[in-house]
Amino acid sequence: MSDNIRPSENAAPLLGSAIKAGLIAAAVFIALEMILVWLAMGMNLFAPLHMIAAIAMGPEVLPGPSVVPGSNAGVIAVALLLHFVLAVALAFVFKLVAGALKLNGAMLLAGGVLFGLLVYGIHFYGMTALFPWFAMARNWISVLAHAVFGLVLAYVLMPRTSVTIVEERV
Repeated sequence: MSDNIRPSENAAPLLGSAIKAGLIAAAVFIALEMILVWLAMGMNLFAPLHMIAAIAMGPEVLPGPSVVPGSNAGVIAVALLLHFVLAVALAFVFKLVAGALKLNGAMLLAGGVLFGLLVYGIHFYGMTALFPWFAMARNWISVLAHAVFGLVLAYVLMPRTSVTIVEERV
């Protein structure tokens, strides 16, 4: 993490690493959420994407008798675009907060998990006034997926050190 982030010097690396981390964490999140909803709850694999798309498209795209999840490519495209854009924005926020707190190592990973759980709380409790369908997804799968999102986000943002191996010739 960079100390004293200055826009003129560190904006590009800050933004680039947030984009990378957000995209990777979002991909892991959505894959985990879709697979667990299907395997553990017996729901349609695409049901989570319809819930996300409904943020932008309205509740008429939510799964139900007249909407078969996954049958409309436009709904899936809107869901994925929104999901990945929000994830990158969240990654940027986390990167700034983690940098300001000088989190590294295990503390960065723990901070990532806590950040994911905070995002879960905001989405599934705070945002239900605007998007009431999120209340029906308050379950262990959503909690786990958000915790994993934060963990992956932190892991990808974790500074890497390179190790040079020098062979001693005898």
